[in-house]
Amino acid sequence: MELRFATSDDLELLRHWDNQPHVVAADPNDYWDWDVELGRSPDWREQFIAEVDGRPVGFLQIIDPALEETRYWGDVPPGLRAIDIWIGEENDLGKSYGTKMMRLAIAHCFQYPAVSAVIIDPLASNIRAHRFYERLGFQFVERRRFCQDECFVYRLGRCQ
Repeated sequence: MELRFATSDDLELLRHWDNQPHVVAADPNDYWDWDVELGRSPDWREQFIAEVDGRPVGFLQIIDPALEETRYWGDVPPGLRAIDIWIGEENDLGKSYGTKMMRLAIAHCFQYPAVSAVIIDPLASNIRAHRFYERLGFQFVERRRFCQDECFVYRLGRCQ
């Protein structure tokens, strides 16, 4: 698996994936505004397409939640990274692509000495996602409401 930066050439692919039932179910109230966001490269965000043998299979976003402009995470200390991940097509679920993507993302985050932990926010109702993150070593922190969504916050520290 390889990660490459997402570009405006991925616009139609991301729009398609963003409307897949399993993606909507995992993040029903999010609006990505791909037309605009793919043309921006703020210092606090990286967006990737995961590919297997050159075929796109998923999307990955890593942000610095202390610097992110919408303040989605609220007041957080420096040294954190937050990850959003999804597999594009339902028939690519269950093939370990998500695990490989997360391991690459975690390694990417921790290559920077200032990063002390990675945080994520799956829906509180998404038991499958909870198990996935727990298998990767993430620890439950709290139940928290983000906008319209009840979520669980998980954290993976550098030493875990």
